[in-house]
Amino acid sequence: MSNSFSILFYPKQRASDSAESAVLYTRITYIGKRSEFSTSRRVDIKYWDNRSGKARGNSDESRAIDRYLDSIKTKLYDIHDRLLRDNLPISPKIINDIYFGKGEEERMLMEIFQEHNDQMKKLIGKGYTKGTMQRYDACKNHIENYLQFSYKKKDILVKDVDHKFITGFDHYLKSQKDCAHNTSLKYIVNFKKIIRIAYANQWIDRDPFFHWKGTWKSSEREYLTDLELQKMAEAEFDISRLDLVRDIFLFCCYTGLAFADVKKLSENDIVIGMNGKKWIKTKRQKTNSLSSIPILDVPETILEKYSDHPQVKMGKIVLPALTNQKSNAYLKEIADVCGIKKNLTTHLARHTFATTVTLSKGVPIESVGKMLGHKSLKTTQIYAKVLDEKVGKDMEALEQKMKLQK
Repeated sequence: MSNSFSILFYPKQRASDSAESAVLYTRITYIGKRSEFSTSRRVDIKYWDNRSGKARGNSDESRAIDRYLDSIKTKLYDIHDRLLRDNLPISPKIINDIYFGKGEEERMLMEIFQEHNDQMKKLIGKGYTKGTMQRYDACKNHIENYLQFSYKKKDILVKDVDHKFITGFDHYLKSQKDCAHNTSLKYIVNFKKIIRIAYANQWIDRDPFFHWKGTWKSSEREYLTDLELQKMAEAEFDISRLDLVRDIFLFCCYTGLAFADVKKLSENDIVIGMNGKKWIKTKRQKTNSLSSIPILDVPETILEKYSDHPQVKMGKIVLPALTNQKSNAYLKEIADVCGIKKNLTTHLARHTFATTVTLSKGVPIESVGKMLGHKSLKTTQIYAKVLDEKVGKDMEALEQKMKLQK
């Protein structure tokens, strides 16, 4: 695609022009389609070089023409790059219209946000997930509430979004919506995409995020210990829904799969590996990266337990998981029964797999990253840091005991 976009300057004589001079035109070509416009600058034909697309010589007039043409080229390339970067439609006419501001109107912030979300909904399953869509819908709702709270308006011109607006939104999320730092940052990053779209379309002439910089805070990741896993596995429940949620949670603990990936897991995702044993090979819903996981005894027993379940027999899934919301609610009851004081969530199971089940048992970090479907080893290293912190605390406790013994 590197040669699909080009810009050419050439002289074009009109019937009213003299034989010596002509008006310079700009021709934009993109994937075989063209659009052209007049630069409104004239050039003496004998000083024009068709091969280079520039004025010949070092005269003040030639240099002035070349500087002017360079400025046009820079602006056109900038428009093309912005459209490409933000995955927006590109054509010579669109680039031409943006350059001249044709059809330009003062765009409203929430109107642009809604257009973005409407387009995203059409692409669910084709590059976007329902979870991503829900985050952008939530972000839009937060922006609407922030506008009402701080500006007493339902909408504002997108050009009125400035650095103060961004920092004010961050403060609103934390103070009024009780969002944690990283949660607030995620919403602002979502909002930043909307502003980038406005900037790419030249609905605004500056990026209000230019001087804004967000930093992620490392959070302590909870996980279950071997003893807590044993308590949960040995617990007996008279209520079937608690028994099911416990089993699905343990399945996640021993496979590292996110809850959303367990919910969609099918027989096609379970294969026989090179070692002759069963493996799970599935693409993560969140990142579309491949997770390759050998099936241990615990998850295999759980699969067998639910093989005759009506939902499983229909053939679409291998485990009859409830919704994530209901599972998290029931995990609170399960924690009480098992005497576990930690805040059990479906995602805590994934942390448990990375720490207690694998890394703490000597499984190489590269193998853990492969099973978790991480695209970067840096993501997996977060769990190694958690273990280092735990080792440090354990050794500090040991040191205190040794001092007391002395």
